[in-house]
Amino acid sequence: MEKFKEKIEKGRFVLTTEVGPPKGVSLDVIFEDLEHVRGMVDAVNVTDQQSAIMRLGAVAASRALLDKGFEPICQFTCRDRNRIALQSDILSACALGIENILVMTGDHPLLGDHPQAKPVYDLDSVGLLHAVKELSNGIDLAGRKLNGAPNFCVGAVVNPGADPLEPEIIKMEKKVAEGARFFQTQAIFDFVKFKEFIGSIKHLRSKIKLLGGIVPLRSAKMARYMNANIPGVFIPDPIIDRIEKASDVAEESSAIAADILKGIRKECDGIHFMPIRANHLVAKTLDKAGIAK
Repeated sequence: MEKFKEKIEKGRFVLTTEVGPPKGVSLDVIFEDLEHVRGMVDAVNVTDQQSAIMRLGAVAASRALLDKGFEPICQFTCRDRNRIALQSDILSACALGIENILVMTGDHPLLGDHPQAKPVYDLDSVGLLHAVKELSNGIDLAGRKLNGAPNFCVGAVVNPGADPLEPEIIKMEKKVAEGARFFQTQAIFDFVKFKEFIGSIKHLRSKIKLLGGIVPLRSAKMARYMNANIPGVFIPDPIIDRIEKASDVAEESSAIAADILKGIRKECDGIHFMPIRANHLVAKTLDKAGIAK
């Protein structure tokens, strides 16, 4: 069976989804959620203390997903660990059989459930990508040789809706230079803004694979919250109205997501779903979009 990194290297259109480890040690809820998309997605992104909320670690959850037959993409954020701990955890992930990682800076602790926690940010996302590249070359950030080097498929994130867009493109260029092979985007709702972004990264398209981000909306309230609180995300009023007036929100949400998928597919190498504990909506979306694995 082809691995995720083999699929993107061969130019296959890939589908990924996302789960957040539990606040506790029971993984039953995420396993049940993922059964909705078993056989439909190529890999599962495992978040790392998403929204700065303390949860089970992404490395442990990723290993558990492997044991259940899902290929994980393990997130690493820079917020909570210094370069020693980050490098150690990355080596640990490799030793546990994890082959895909996604690097990001991470939300500030003030946004989470432990606002009194001290943020670390010893490295930013570009610095952590550099660390991964060095580890893959057999040395750590102190220049010491490793006894065996990891070999990851390395990803990063980008926000097509950033305003202004130019600093986001500059940072993306730095991430590519440090070895990012695929990018997951922030949620896409505005096709005009997305096309502007695609036009701005033409010089990078031959070097990376782009996975367009889709968030299946669970309510009009959720949509308004995202507009108010997530930078670079704008959900147009007509979409919010469709959700608000729907007699069956799940059906309407998956129909909207399918429309977005069809609208961005030609510009992407894959789709990354961020369903927020609602992978049944991912399954409905893929069905409505006529995509089957």
